[in-house]
Amino acid sequence: MQKPPSTPPWYREVSGTQWKSFFAAWIGYVLDGFDFVLITLVLTEVSDEFGLSTVQAASLISGAFITRWLGGAVLGALGDRFGRKISMVLSILLYSLGTFACGFAWNYHSLFAARLAIGMGMAGEYSASATYVMESWPARVRSRASGFLISGFSVGSVLAAQVYTWVVPSLGWRWMFYLGLIPIAVALWMRRALPEAEEWTAEVADRGAKPNPFRPLFRTPRLAVVNTVLAVAATLSLFLVFTPGGEGLVPALSVVAGLALAAFAVQLGGRRSWLLYVSMIVTLFFAFLYSWPIQALLPTYLKTELGYTTDQVTDVLYFAGFGTMIGCWAAGFLGDWIGARKAYALTLLASLAFVYPVFAVRDDLLVLGCLLFMLQATSFGISGLLPRYIGGHFPTASRGAALGFTYNVGALGGAVAPVLGAHLASGMDLGQALAVLTFAGTVVVVLLVGFDVPARLNRLTDPDARTDHLAEPDRAPEAEKADRPSRPRRSTVHRGPEHL
Repeated sequence: MQKPPSTPPWYREVSGTQWKSFFAAWIGYVLDGFDFVLITLVLTEVSDEFGLSTVQAASLISGAFITRWLGGAVLGALGDRFGRKISMVLSILLYSLGTFACGFAWNYHSLFAARLAIGMGMAGEYSASATYVMESWPARVRSRASGFLISGFSVGSVLAAQVYTWVVPSLGWRWMFYLGLIPIAVALWMRRALPEAEEWTAEVADRGAKPNPFRPLFRTPRLAVVNTVLAVAATLSLFLVFTPGGEGLVPALSVVAGLALAAFAVQLGGRRSWLLYVSMIVTLFFAFLYSWPIQALLPTYLKTELGYTTDQVTDVLYFAGFGTMIGCWAAGFLGDWIGARKAYALTLLASLAFVYPVFAVRDDLLVLGCLLFMLQATSFGISGLLPRYIGGHFPTASRGAALGFTYNVGALGGAVAPVLGAHLASGMDLGQALAVLTFAGTVVVVLLVGFDVPARLNRLTDPDARTDHLAEPDRAPEAEKADRPSRPRRSTVHRGPEHL
């Protein structure tokens, strides 16, 4: 009896060109993590030089989130129309210039402005690189592509922590931003000869399509004027919310920004998908709200409340960074095995066991590091599945703009998190405030993802919505058959591992 052919190892399914494409995008994520984490590492030094309050210092972290919604949408739309490559290059140029400008900041406001540019570039980098890699890799291993890619952010954060110990004590905090430019040339050189993403080429370029995800916003001259005003109102409101200029008006300004962004979500989603856009934004908002209090304020907590030295802070950040990196890798395998949605929800649920113990340890650096490793692996690390989870909800022609917009509007949770943490810390210990935010946000995301809320709501307005746009091609017809009227409606929800 003839033996059935053996299945090759998963990594052999990925061609040499696809691996090269992955590493070029991954390098961009390393730089993303390096540049973004810089501000959290030097926050105390910057505060001392510019005489900043705790809330002002936290707003420097929030500044990069204020313009992310705009950068993610615009650069994502460019990727949908002209290709993922050009969007990646423009994104990395934008945030590298913002990083360089940080080194020349002369006061709080100039540094805040540079952070706005960084936010726009990072938003574009996330959507462009994520869509590029997933659309280049085989469908069966796209969760691995997602997890491996996002792990680059953790590598960059660990690298930044090491450079901090070498540079800041002798040269000062500004040199951290100057040195952040050196690897930019490497990323741009690697991307110069990359092929375009296969799926985008097949479904958009080869068909001569010119997608314009913003068309609903500019159908008529009057609508174009209204939406331009909304964009200005949203950006200005967010700017005032996260700076001292909006003091006393934060609730009203937050409502203005929220309504403007919700109006964009409804228009971009259209009659059939507006609920998907809105619910995805809410889910991602809480995902940032649970993860970014620790990412943004952990160095400050270690220095101020625990009295750790610079070297000790760096050691703890190693544990956190490697935990996140290992978590991203594990998330990729788990997501391909049981499905991205189930892997995300179950791993987040497990992370709750580590939240309060992390902030209960004070004098034992090794125990704190081990607990933080586990928390970051199961909490922040599992977010490596987010590109796969989000991208599966949207078709190729609009995936860049949809992922860029929903993810980066939701990322405002990351802007709220450090400021909210700082405010809570005025009435309790900073460690306790971070634990409360992390635990509560995690519970909300477990419920939203675990019960598949975005997809369920989407089926209310679009009963024939495809289950997963990034699923394996030979399995896609099964999802389509399940949506036929002759089948019971409950059969439209597939629970197999190939679906989100």
